[in-house]
Amino acid sequence: MRQKNRFGCDKCTLKPNQQSSSRNLRDGLQFATMTIRKKVTAHTDGSCSPNPGPGGWGAILEFNGKILKISGSEPESTNNRMEIMAAIGALEALKEPCDVFVVTDSKYVVDAFNKHWLDGWKKNGWKTSNKQPVKNRELWERLFELSKPHNVKWSWIKGHVGHALNECADQLANQAREELESKNSKASSI
Repeated sequence: MRQKNRFGCDKCTLKPNQQSSSRNLRDGLQFATMTIRKKVTAHTDGSCSPNPGPGGWGAILEFNGKILKISGSEPESTNNRMEIMAAIGALEALKEPCDVFVVTDSKYVVDAFNKHWLDGWKKNGWKTSNKQPVKNRELWERLFELSKPHNVKWSWIKGHVGHALNECADQLANQAREELESKNSKASSI
């Protein structure tokens, strides 16, 4: 006999003619495990100028009306590395398993998951379809591991067309790169 719990759903089963006592509560009720995960949207972007050269990444995480902005940089990088690092930074910021919707203007990152390139690379010993070593393997492995506890959906949007949060992530990435360049120029002038 299905009964609704106090939340109005029927996720538990009560056996017919079963009395609810503390002794038989464990045996009489079979609870479905229902995990309610936080829903987070992450807008990510990477920047490198020149490419290769100093790079920066930015991510904006939205949860329950709150926004977290994060960024980072590397002195020697590529645009693709920074795009991957933005996704890594977003997932590293999460404190518990979540439903994550990653929005990026990087087809490289989106296709690695949505077109199952990662699965193929791992299966082929981290070689591309052209039998070349996969670039940024250590970052892909890190991103793959970080995505495991979460339900991640990857979505591509065209960059630099006025999508407000993508533009903001781009701005964070450029600021991180520019701050790194500024620190490096000050250090070299000393």
